[in-house]
Amino acid sequence: MKWTVRLAVAILAAVLAAGMGALGQDSNPLGPPATPNQNHLPLTQVPDQSPLRLVIAGMVHGHVDGFLSAVAKRSDVEIVGIAEPDRALFARYAEKYTWLDTKLYHADLQELLNTTHPEVVLAYTNTLEHRKVVEICAKYPTTARLKRLVVMMEKPLAVSADDAHAIAEASSKANLTVLVNYETTWYRSNRGVKQLVDSGAIGDIRKVVVHDGHRGPKEIRVGPEFLSWLTDPRLNGGGALYDFGCYGADLMTWLMNGERPLAVTTVTQTIKPEIYPNVDDEATMVLTYPKAQAIVQASWNWPFDRKDMEVYGQSGYVKTINRDELEVRLAGDAEAKKVQAIVMVPPNDDPMNYLRAVVRDGLQPEGLGSLEVNVVVAEILDAARQSAGTGRSVRMK
Repeated sequence: MKWTVRLAVAILAAVLAAGMGALGQDSNPLGPPATPNQNHLPLTQVPDQSPLRLVIAGMVHGHVDGFLSAVAKRSDVEIVGIAEPDRALFARYAEKYTWLDTKLYHADLQELLNTTHPEVVLAYTNTLEHRKVVEICAKYPTTARLKRLVVMMEKPLAVSADDAHAIAEASSKANLTVLVNYETTWYRSNRGVKQLVDSGAIGDIRKVVVHDGHRGPKEIRVGPEFLSWLTDPRLNGGGALYDFGCYGADLMTWLMNGERPLAVTTVTQTIKPEIYPNVDDEATMVLTYPKAQAIVQASWNWPFDRKDMEVYGQSGYVKTINRDELEVRLAGDAEAKKVQAIVMVPPNDDPMNYLRAVVRDGLQPEGLGSLEVNVVVAEILDAARQSAGTGRSVRMK
């Protein structure tokens, strides 16, 4: 059978399984079938088409700039408030984005919640404060209209396993939905890898190699408020290990359907101590599973930006190429082929579309951004930090 036919059959099988299965099925780990299912709504109920009401908690994470740039072009999202203790930082963004009215500013998140009654809280704080944001949001009373508040923070979930478990406990008690936003969640290429793996096209996973990082935060000129906490081990958890190691831990946990590794072995270095005296800028993790390994290479020393992975199975392999392409070689193929990954459609194509599906359509989060997966990621990163500090492998409980 020709390669193209086999690949089409494999992808088709995965897509069909996603369309037929429940939300937790491996073939469709990020959520429901391609189009949000409205069949659960009563015939007399009209879906709410009003803009999604959201607030921003903190502005020290540089990704807030990209979000503000993107949301300015959307009519389905409304920023109803911003909580940032540093008024000057808010003013700097308000000068750049003139549509940010000064009336949006609040110094305190609790006061902001009580004043604006949002549906979504987007956390752009340092990583240490993720737990604080969730615990504040967990105290926010829900209403008949808003049965569940959603909090989404930038990766990673937490600076420690203890904080991750506290976040999970607080969210469970308060019926609060917590999501973690990774850029790579929205890559067509990563979804294509998952579908090939779940379809059995490359056999059981044996080895995964993930590369993530760039030349370094100072080298790419991130803002001073971002750089100051990225290079603080208390606020960030580490350096490159936490900044980019989380991507590989997230992808591997997703590919392994939530399974924890047996052991984590990690080596970290500070190659540029004159720039990063307090944190690592180079990290390599080896995650060991009963019949598989993952090698996660996180670095602030790559000569170029990269977020890619290689997945080797018993009978073939698949590699991601940027956001949209795959390199695939199956059993019997004389050489690898480059193919376009299947198009991701709403709500799985965009974080705002996904949030809307969670808030308005009752989508139960699964996969890369889910709390369940990211608690495991936090445990892996915690074990990796311990391993790097002791020079020994850390057994996972």
